[in-house]
Amino acid sequence: MKAGDTVVIASTNPGKIAEVRQIMAGLPIVLLTSDDVGGWPEIEETGDTYLANALLKARAVAAVTGRAALADDSGIEVDALDGAPGVRSARFSGERASDEDNNAKLIESLDGVPSERRGARYRCVAVLVTPDGEEIAGIGSCEGRIGNEARGTGGFGYDPWFIPERGSRTMAELTAEEKHAISHRGKALRGLADKLRALRGERSSG
Repeated sequence: MKAGDTVVIASTNPGKIAEVRQIMAGLPIVLLTSDDVGGWPEIEETGDTYLANALLKARAVAAVTGRAALADDSGIEVDALDGAPGVRSARFSGERASDEDNNAKLIESLDGVPSERRGARYRCVAVLVTPDGEEIAGIGSCEGRIGNEARGTGGFGYDPWFIPERGSRTMAELTAEEKHAISHRGKALRGLADKLRALRGERSSG
């Protein structure tokens, strides 16, 4: 890829789109959304890993639009639930579940579980797929725990309940800059961006 190339964000989630735009702002590429390219058919996330689901989305959008596509798949893994909901995080309480529905099920599942057993982590795999089949991936994770009450209005998903390690505030209480610096998605996208820079012969930002 080269400066000025267009990349379609293969998501219709407003919160995720906003985060991708913020984290990838330093790259000399033009990020487009579904609205910019006329949309695409619904993509079923049938993979059993984050990478598989991210590739499903990016490959499908690249094929439909004829442009490079950027997708990620992420989830939260809770120790007391043997790593659930994992890849089913967005559909934890059903295929059309809202964030509120998923959070309600998570907290119900942890009823009676003490704080010391509420360890959890966010994981993310981000991929970029070009129309000619080139595929690049970045991965990231963020360790933490599930709190005892929802706090904060920022972010989305499980953020009001997730407290990053060595912190006391939830992801939803952090500023966007604070969140991106430590988040699973921030790490995955920065790793992907570094690989893109390397491919373009640029010096990595480190």
